[in-house]
Amino acid sequence: MSIESELDLWNTLSGAELIKAMGDGRFPQLTAINDYIGQSVVDAGHGRVTIDWTPEDKLCNPGGTVHGGYIAMILDNAVCLAAASTFERFTPMLTLSLSVEYLRPVPADRTYRVEGVCVHPGRTRMLSNATITDAEGRLIAQATASVTPNQAFSR
Repeated sequence: MSIESELDLWNTLSGAELIKAMGDGRFPQLTAINDYIGQSVVDAGHGRVTIDWTPEDKLCNPGGTVHGGYIAMILDNAVCLAAASTFERFTPMLTLSLSVEYLRPVPADRTYRVEGVCVHPGRTRMLSNATITDAEGRLIAQATASVTPNQAFSR
């Protein structure tokens, strides 16, 4: 894809549309972290995002399960993308606070569903929730976060 077509998508797609374009490969990932942690955007709509997450062994703690910091990271990605999906144009988010509840251990090399929902789409401060469920639909972890648009990307 040429830089011109990437810029065209950046300047014309809504937040949700650009997130979907990242998920289906029409727009490049903004960083390599998504590949590193095993994140794949499945769907996005106004105020919501769905991610498949397949963490590898490299994300495990000495106890053999995925480290809580990586669990928090995928939840943080989901709450930020859910908030970004509410904008007329995609704007990356900065996390102001993140509260995580860990309910079950996360073994590596399995695919989990991560869903983020923006429950308060304010202009300067937004509130989003995210959950991780396993293949059986059991809740693994959840988070609530307050985020704000990253002003470095103001247009």
